[in-house]
Amino acid sequence: MPDDPTTIPLGHDELRAVTAFAVACARPALEIVEHARPGDPRPRDAVDAAHAFAGGADRTRATRDAAWAAHRAAQETRDAGLAAASDAARAAGHAAGAAFLHPLATATQVRHVLGSAAHAARAFELLAGGDADVGARHLALARERASPVVVDVLRRYPPAPAGGGRVGELVRRLDAALR
Repeated sequence: MPDDPTTIPLGHDELRAVTAFAVACARPALEIVEHARPGDPRPRDAVDAAHAFAGGADRTRATRDAAWAAHRAAQETRDAGLAAASDAARAAGHAAGAAFLHPLATATQVRHVLGSAAHAARAFELLAGGDADVGARHLALARERASPVVVDVLRRYPPAPAGGGRVGELVRRLDAALR
């Protein structure tokens, strides 16, 4: 419904560009979770599924399942006290989830665009003992990775919502920097 104010236009190629951005942001953090949980393939599987979609593969239930599996890995690593690994796994889950970004004009969708970048930045912050400068550097890299298509899609949504702790703050900072 192009005249529906609750939706935005969102083409398949744009969805692939957003997913490619999410993959580029999440991939560097994989080493964190793989070091903490070397036998757990779920985060890498999620990034690989997202990468395949971004490269032209069909968007499938397997991609969605990979996203959920990475989020379960994030929960398990968090429960084990591995906070940096948890955020790294969460970044992977958001990368695969980006393939399912909804064309709904709601602020919560911004996290689907920027969540992988924010969680990866937080993972590296935590790995560095909570150093916010490390997170800021990773957000700067994410800004560089954002193509004009990603920025255009992001601008169709309202600004990122309040809340969400440190990751929410990182989402809002990146959102503001890209707009």
